[in-house]
Amino acid sequence: MQLSDLTFGLPEREQLERYRIWDSYFTPSHGHPGNDGYSGIIAEMDRAKRAALELGRFEKLCFFPHVGIGTTSDAALEKLLREKPELILKSFEHWPEKMLGMIQLNANDKSASLDALDRWLRDGPMCGVYFPGGGPGALCCTHPNFPPLVERIAELGGVIMQHTWFVTGGKPKPRMSTPSELVELAIKFPEYAFVCAHAGGEWEKGIRAVADYPNILVETSGFDATAGFIEMAVRELGPERIIFGSHLPSRSLGTELSKVTAAVIDESAKFQILGENFRRLLGESTR
Repeated sequence: MQLSDLTFGLPEREQLERYRIWDSYFTPSHGHPGNDGYSGIIAEMDRAKRAALELGRFEKLCFFPHVGIGTTSDAALEKLLREKPELILKSFEHWPEKMLGMIQLNANDKSASLDALDRWLRDGPMCGVYFPGGGPGALCCTHPNFPPLVERIAELGGVIMQHTWFVTGGKPKPRMSTPSELVELAIKFPEYAFVCAHAGGEWEKGIRAVADYPNILVETSGFDATAGFIEMAVRELGPERIIFGSHLPSRSLGTELSKVTAAVIDESAKFQILGENFRRLLGESTR
Protein backbone atom coordinates (compact mmCIF):
# COMPACT_ATOMS: atom_id res chain seq x y z
CA MET A 1 0.00 0.00 0.00
CA GLN A 2 1.24 3.48 -0.88
CA LEU A 3 1.02 6.44 1.50
CA SER A 4 -1.27 8.10 -1.03
CA ASP A 5 -3.72 5.22 -0.62
CA LEU A 6 -4.16 5.70 3.15
CA THR A 7 -7.40 7.32 4.32
CA PHE A 8 -6.38 7.94 7.96
CA GLY A 9 -9.81 6.92 9.26
CA LEU A 10 -11.72 9.04 6.77
CA PRO A 11 -14.31 7.60 4.39
CA GLU A 12 -12.96 6.05 1.21
CA ARG A 13 -11.93 8.43 -1.56
CA GLU A 14 -14.89 7.47 -3.74
CA GLN A 15 -17.35 8.25 -0.93
CA LEU A 16 -15.76 11.62 -0.28
CA GLU A 17 -16.08 12.47 -3.96
CA ARG A 18 -19.75 11.45 -3.88
CA TYR A 19 -20.33 13.88 -1.01
CA ARG A 20 -19.23 16.77 -3.30
CA ILE A 21 -17.69 18.68 -0.41
CA TRP A 22 -17.88 22.48 -0.60
CA ASP A 23 -15.85 24.01 2.22
CA SER A 24 -17.33 27.31 3.40
CA TYR A 25 -14.49 28.23 5.78
CA PHE A 26 -11.00 27.88 4.28
CA THR A 27 -8.54 30.11 6.15
CA PRO A 28 -5.21 30.66 4.34
CA SER A 29 -5.73 34.40 4.78
CA HIS A 30 -5.62 33.98 8.58
CA GLY A 31 -1.86 34.00 8.03
CA HIS A 32 -0.26 37.22 6.78
CA PRO A 33 -0.82 37.30 3.00
CA GLY A 34 2.78 38.41 2.48
CA ASN A 35 4.37 41.75 1.73
CA ASP A 36 3.32 41.33 -1.89
CA GLY A 37 -0.30 40.71 -0.88
CA TYR A 38 -0.58 37.08 -1.96
CA SER A 39 2.49 34.85 -1.52
CA GLY A 40 1.65 34.05 2.10
CA ILE A 41 -1.85 32.95 1.13
CA ILE A 42 -0.54 30.75 -1.65
CA ALA A 43 2.02 29.16 0.68
CA GLU A 44 -0.79 28.33 3.11
CA MET A 45 -2.91 26.94 0.27
CA ASP A 46 -0.07 24.65 -0.73
CA ARG A 47 0.32 23.57 2.90
CA ALA A 48 -3.36 22.57 2.93
CA LYS A 49 -3.32 20.83 -0.46
CA ARG A 50 -2.59 17.34 0.85
CA ALA A 51 -5.46 17.50 3.35
CA ALA A 52 -8.10 19.38 1.37
CA LEU A 53 -7.60 18.14 -2.16
CA GLU A 54 -5.77 14.82 -1.97
CA LEU A 55 -7.26 13.30 1.20
CA GLY A 56 -10.50 15.25 1.65
CA ARG A 57 -11.33 15.41 -2.05
CA PHE A 58 -12.94 18.84 -1.60
CA GLU A 59 -14.68 20.11 -4.69
CA LYS A 60 -14.66 23.82 -3.74
CA LEU A 61 -13.12 25.94 -0.99
CA CYS A 62 -14.20 29.43 0.09
CA PHE A 63 -11.81 31.86 1.74
CA PHE A 64 -11.98 35.44 2.97
CA PRO A 65 -9.49 37.83 1.34
CA HIS A 66 -8.65 41.26 2.67
CA VAL A 67 -9.38 43.95 0.07
CA GLY A 68 -7.72 47.05 1.50
CA ILE A 69 -10.51 48.54 3.61
CA GLY A 70 -8.88 48.37 7.03
CA THR A 71 -9.42 44.75 8.05
CA THR A 72 -5.74 44.32 8.94
CA SER A 73 -3.41 46.41 11.11
CA ASP A 74 -0.73 46.38 8.38
CA ALA A 75 -0.92 49.84 6.82
CA ALA A 76 1.52 48.96 4.03
CA LEU A 77 -0.51 45.91 3.05
CA GLU A 78 -3.78 47.84 3.10
CA LYS A 79 -2.27 50.47 0.80
CA LEU A 80 -0.89 47.81 -1.54
CA LEU A 81 -4.27 46.08 -1.87
CA ARG A 82 -5.98 49.38 -2.65
CA GLU A 83 -3.42 50.31 -5.28
CA LYS A 84 -3.10 46.85 -6.85
CA PRO A 85 -6.43 45.04 -6.42
CA GLU A 86 -5.37 42.51 -9.04
CA LEU A 87 -3.15 40.94 -6.36
CA ILE A 88 -6.29 39.80 -4.54
CA LEU A 89 -7.08 37.49 -7.46
CA LYS A 90 -3.72 35.68 -7.37
CA SER A 91 -5.01 33.01 -5.01
CA PHE A 92 -7.96 32.30 -7.29
CA GLU A 93 -5.58 31.88 -10.18
CA HIS A 94 -3.49 29.42 -8.14
CA TRP A 95 -6.38 26.93 -7.87
CA PRO A 96 -8.69 28.26 -10.60
CA GLU A 97 -11.17 25.38 -10.51
CA LYS A 98 -11.42 25.22 -6.72
CA MET A 99 -11.58 28.66 -5.16
CA LEU A 100 -14.54 30.76 -4.06
CA GLY A 101 -14.26 34.03 -2.15
CA MET A 102 -16.11 36.18 0.35
CA ILE A 103 -14.47 39.52 1.01
CA GLN A 104 -13.77 40.64 4.55
CA LEU A 105 -15.84 43.73 5.28
CA ASN A 106 -15.02 46.45 7.77
CA ALA A 107 -18.36 47.59 9.15
CA ASN A 108 -16.56 50.37 11.03
CA ASP A 109 -16.05 52.01 7.63
CA LYS A 110 -19.47 51.81 6.02
CA SER A 111 -18.54 53.90 2.96
CA ALA A 112 -15.47 51.84 2.09
CA SER A 113 -17.42 48.63 2.64
CA LEU A 114 -20.20 49.74 0.28
CA ASP A 115 -17.61 50.61 -2.36
CA ALA A 116 -15.97 47.21 -1.87
CA LEU A 117 -19.31 45.48 -2.34
CA ASP A 118 -19.68 47.12 -5.74
CA ARG A 119 -16.11 46.32 -6.74
CA TRP A 120 -15.97 42.71 -5.56
CA LEU A 121 -19.53 41.41 -5.24
CA ARG A 122 -21.50 43.30 -7.87
CA ASP A 123 -18.72 43.21 -10.44
CA GLY A 124 -17.32 39.83 -9.31
CA PRO A 125 -15.82 37.39 -8.69
CA MET A 126 -16.77 37.16 -4.99
CA CYS A 127 -19.85 35.28 -3.81
CA GLY A 128 -20.42 36.98 -0.48
CA VAL A 129 -18.92 38.67 2.56
CA TYR A 130 -17.31 37.75 5.84
CA PHE A 131 -17.71 39.92 8.92
CA PRO A 132 -14.68 39.18 11.14
CA GLY A 133 -14.70 38.69 14.87
CA GLY A 134 -11.28 40.19 15.56
CA GLY A 135 -8.80 42.73 14.27
CA PRO A 136 -9.48 46.34 13.28
CA GLY A 137 -12.36 45.35 11.01
CA ALA A 138 -14.45 43.73 13.76
CA LEU A 139 -17.67 45.36 14.90
CA CYS A 140 -20.55 43.84 16.82
CA CYS A 141 -23.32 42.98 14.36
CA THR A 142 -25.93 44.85 16.42
CA HIS A 143 -24.26 48.14 15.46
CA PRO A 144 -26.38 50.48 13.29
CA ASN A 145 -23.79 50.31 10.51
CA PHE A 146 -24.88 46.76 9.71
CA PRO A 147 -28.41 47.13 8.27
CA PRO A 148 -27.36 49.34 5.30
CA LEU A 149 -24.58 46.87 4.47
CA VAL A 150 -26.91 43.87 4.74
CA GLU A 151 -29.46 45.61 2.49
CA ARG A 152 -26.83 46.12 -0.19
CA ILE A 153 -25.48 42.58 0.13
CA ALA A 154 -29.02 41.25 -0.21
CA GLU A 155 -29.58 43.36 -3.34
CA LEU A 156 -26.44 41.84 -4.85
CA GLY A 157 -27.37 38.29 -3.87
CA GLY A 158 -24.32 37.68 -1.67
CA VAL A 159 -23.89 35.23 1.18
CA ILE A 160 -23.22 36.65 4.67
CA MET A 161 -20.89 34.80 7.03
CA GLN A 162 -20.70 36.39 10.49
CA HIS A 163 -17.99 35.27 12.88
CA THR A 164 -19.64 34.36 16.20
CA TRP A 165 -18.32 33.14 19.51
CA PHE A 166 -19.68 32.71 23.00
CA VAL A 167 -16.91 33.17 25.56
CA THR A 168 -17.33 31.73 29.04
CA GLY A 169 -17.66 34.61 31.45
CA GLY A 170 -18.75 37.17 28.85
CA LYS A 171 -17.24 38.93 25.85
CA PRO A 172 -13.58 39.92 26.30
CA LYS A 173 -13.85 42.34 23.39
CA PRO A 174 -16.98 44.44 22.81
CA ARG A 175 -16.64 44.31 19.01
CA MET A 176 -17.04 40.53 18.92
CA SER A 177 -20.43 39.07 17.96
CA THR A 178 -22.33 36.23 19.58
CA PRO A 179 -25.07 34.09 18.02
CA SER A 180 -27.61 35.95 20.17
CA GLU A 181 -26.46 39.24 18.67
CA LEU A 182 -26.66 37.78 15.17
CA VAL A 183 -30.28 36.91 15.98
CA GLU A 184 -30.96 40.61 16.63
CA LEU A 185 -29.69 41.43 13.14
CA ALA A 186 -31.39 38.49 11.42
CA ILE A 187 -34.78 39.44 12.87
CA LYS A 188 -34.62 42.65 10.82
CA PHE A 189 -34.13 40.65 7.59
CA PRO A 190 -36.37 37.58 7.91
CA GLU A 191 -36.23 36.82 4.19
CA TYR A 192 -32.43 36.81 4.07
CA ALA A 193 -30.09 34.02 5.20
CA PHE A 194 -27.16 34.48 7.59
CA VAL A 195 -24.40 32.01 8.41
CA CYS A 196 -23.41 31.80 12.08
CA ALA A 197 -19.72 30.88 11.86
CA HIS A 198 -18.48 28.22 14.31
CA ALA A 199 -22.01 27.74 15.67
CA GLY A 200 -20.90 30.22 18.34
CA GLY A 201 -18.01 28.09 19.62
CA GLU A 202 -19.97 26.91 22.65
CA TRP A 203 -22.18 25.03 20.24
CA GLU A 204 -24.90 23.86 22.63
CA LYS A 205 -25.55 27.46 23.61
CA GLY A 206 -25.13 28.65 20.02
CA ILE A 207 -27.59 26.16 18.58
CA ARG A 208 -30.19 27.07 21.19
CA ALA A 209 -29.70 30.79 20.52
CA VAL A 210 -30.51 30.53 16.81
CA ALA A 211 -32.91 27.58 16.79
CA ASP A 212 -36.10 29.65 16.46
CA TYR A 213 -34.80 31.75 13.57
CA PRO A 214 -34.94 29.76 10.32
CA ASN A 215 -32.94 32.33 8.35
CA ILE A 216 -29.80 31.54 10.40
CA LEU A 217 -27.62 28.59 9.45
CA VAL A 218 -24.69 27.34 11.54
CA GLU A 219 -21.21 26.54 10.25
CA THR A 220 -19.31 23.61 11.72
CA SER A 221 -15.66 24.60 12.11
CA GLY A 222 -13.33 26.14 14.64
CA PHE A 223 -13.91 24.39 17.96
CA ASP A 224 -12.63 21.03 19.15
CA ALA A 225 -14.58 18.04 17.92
CA THR A 226 -16.90 16.83 20.68
CA ALA A 227 -19.50 14.08 20.56
CA GLY A 228 -23.05 15.15 19.88
CA PHE A 229 -22.54 18.46 18.07
CA ILE A 230 -23.87 17.51 14.64
CA GLU A 231 -26.51 15.25 16.11
CA MET A 232 -27.87 18.11 18.25
CA ALA A 233 -27.69 20.56 15.35
CA VAL A 234 -29.63 18.20 13.08
CA ARG A 235 -32.19 17.53 15.79
CA GLU A 236 -32.73 21.19 16.75
CA LEU A 237 -32.24 22.97 13.42
CA GLY A 238 -32.69 20.35 10.72
CA PRO A 239 -29.86 19.27 8.38
CA GLU A 240 -30.76 22.00 5.89
CA ARG A 241 -29.50 24.67 8.32
CA ILE A 242 -25.93 23.38 8.73
CA ILE A 243 -22.97 24.00 6.41
CA PHE A 244 -19.52 22.47 6.54
CA GLY A 245 -16.33 24.44 7.11
CA SER A 246 -12.84 22.99 7.45
CA HIS A 247 -10.87 25.89 8.97
CA LEU A 248 -7.86 24.45 7.13
CA PRO A 249 -4.93 24.85 7.40
CA SER A 250 -5.20 26.15 10.97
CA ARG A 251 -7.35 23.16 12.00
CA SER A 252 -6.96 19.49 11.10
CA LEU A 253 -8.87 17.66 8.39
CA GLY A 254 -9.69 14.75 10.69
CA THR A 255 -11.05 17.04 13.41
CA GLU A 256 -13.28 19.06 11.15
CA LEU A 257 -14.45 16.60 8.49
CA SER A 258 -15.13 13.79 10.94
CA LYS A 259 -17.54 16.01 12.87
CA VAL A 260 -19.88 15.29 9.96
CA THR A 261 -18.75 12.00 8.42
CA ALA A 262 -18.65 10.18 11.79
CA ALA A 263 -21.90 11.68 13.11
CA VAL A 264 -24.82 9.37 13.84
CA ILE A 265 -27.19 10.96 11.33
CA ASP A 266 -28.84 9.92 8.09
CA GLU A 267 -26.52 9.68 5.11
CA SER A 268 -28.74 12.13 3.23
CA ALA A 269 -28.08 14.71 5.96
CA LYS A 270 -24.33 14.35 5.46
CA PHE A 271 -24.76 15.18 1.78
CA GLN A 272 -26.74 18.29 2.73
CA ILE A 273 -24.22 19.50 5.31
CA LEU A 274 -21.08 18.77 3.30
CA GLY A 275 -22.14 20.54 0.13
CA GLU A 276 -25.77 20.82 -0.83
CA ASN A 277 -26.69 23.56 1.65
CA PHE A 278 -23.78 25.83 0.74
CA ARG A 279 -24.48 25.37 -2.96
CA ARG A 280 -28.10 26.29 -2.34
CA LEU A 281 -27.04 29.51 -0.57
CA LEU A 282 -24.85 30.37 -3.52
CA GLY A 283 -27.65 29.68 -5.98
CA GLU A 284 -25.88 26.65 -7.38
CA SER A 285 -27.38 23.31 -8.30
CA THR A 286 -27.46 21.01 -5.26
CA ARG A 287 -26.73 17.89 -7.27
